[in-house]
Amino acid sequence: MLDYIVVGLGLAGISFCEVLEKEGKAFTVITDESQRASQVAGGLYNPVILKRFTMAWKAKQQLEGAKPFYQNLEKKLGVKLDFELPVLRKFASIEEQNLWFEAADRPDLDYFLSTKIIPNNNPAIDAPHGFGEVKYTGRIDTGTLVRSYKRYLEEKGKLLSESMDFDSLSIAEDHVAYKSIAAKNIVFACGYGLKQNPYFGYLPLNGTKGELLIIHAPNYKEDNVIKSSVFTIPMEDDTYLVGATYKWKDKTNEPTEASKNELLEKLKSFLKCDFEVVDHVAGIRPTVIDRRPLVGKHPKHQNLYVLNGFGSRGVLIGPYASRQLFDYIEKNTDLDPEMDVVRFTKKYYSG
Repeated sequence: MLDYIVVGLGLAGISFCEVLEKEGKAFTVITDESQRASQVAGGLYNPVILKRFTMAWKAKQQLEGAKPFYQNLEKKLGVKLDFELPVLRKFASIEEQNLWFEAADRPDLDYFLSTKIIPNNNPAIDAPHGFGEVKYTGRIDTGTLVRSYKRYLEEKGKLLSESMDFDSLSIAEDHVAYKSIAAKNIVFACGYGLKQNPYFGYLPLNGTKGELLIIHAPNYKEDNVIKSSVFTIPMEDDTYLVGATYKWKDKTNEPTEASKNELLEKLKSFLKCDFEVVDHVAGIRPTVIDRRPLVGKHPKHQNLYVLNGFGSRGVLIGPYASRQLFDYIEKNTDLDPEMDVVRFTKKYYSG
């Protein structure tokens, strides 16, 4: 009898597995890699919503927990994951500079927003009004994280690589059984795949398609994350991530020419050097109607749980929500009410 079955191995699944290991719980993971949001994510951890100059939900609290979380993973997996990078917000006008200074005076934002305007010294960027700097930001290499963690679980004999067959899942009062595996609890951390889940399909998981380009730009020579109409995020060997799009109708993982053209048009509005597109990837972010995660217990089955709905901020939300869920299950603590799925219980019974 295991303690847990975890379904899904993106940022949510990995974060929860880490809590389980730390607490000495026995578990196995089922994954089929059908959901690619974590693998193709930009991985940026940035506590500020730069379109509106506002704080993201509980971002400072989440950042404080995320930094040691990824440092421990680096040691455990023997890979580099956390790349600390300032985010520079390109100003489009003097008015935007003034809005930035107003935001930097707010008690929640003054810790993160520098009050010094950074002049543009990069001839490859058109930025006559300079930049504002967001501090304590960076990028988690989510692709390396998912691949390395999968290998780690394989070596430990804790990974079952297959699509979840719900006909093979049986639920008893004190445990669940999946084929030959029995466990006290099962946690569904399967991203947008939750839409096909017969137990949690009632939850309003919308899914938002995001597409990224990877460009090779030897003359860009930029070490910071630049945020204009799109992000550019430096990687290795003069390559940069460019993104991202937000599409609500298309629910496939296939890149589209329309989104590629949209990204290129926005990129060329400020990038003035030659570049080559070397890759184009897509994935479905698990987004929720009220922009809060989906965490908690099934309305009827006491040993079925969900950990989902992180949207584009899974790097920060994952460790925070996973610890909350574990303590809720094992220590009977309260979940943060803003992410507790009890807020949608009426949908379960009305559906």
